[in-house]
Amino acid sequence: MTITHLPDGSAPPRVAYSVGRRVGPAVVRNRVKRRLRAVLSEVAGAEASLPPGPGAYLVSVRPEAAERTYAQLDVAVRSALQRLVR
Repeated sequence: MTITHLPDGSAPPRVAYSVGRRVGPAVVRNRVKRRLRAVLSEVAGAEASLPPGPGAYLVSVRPEAAERTYAQLDVAVRSALQRLVR
């Protein structure tokens, strides 16, 4: 999983999800997107904003994301955000 940040000063932050067809059929891709939205909503709520600051974010996942549980996606998103801050 990768998260790309474009600091454009937009508040609240805008988030887009890149979940390609290789992840699975539409039902699976939509489930992954829903889980990612929920995780990012929790992170943004706890931090009052996404860590790098305002702007646009692109969350890209690989096919393995379809096999991950919610908790595993949560850990992956938080670690991707920490890498982004560094």
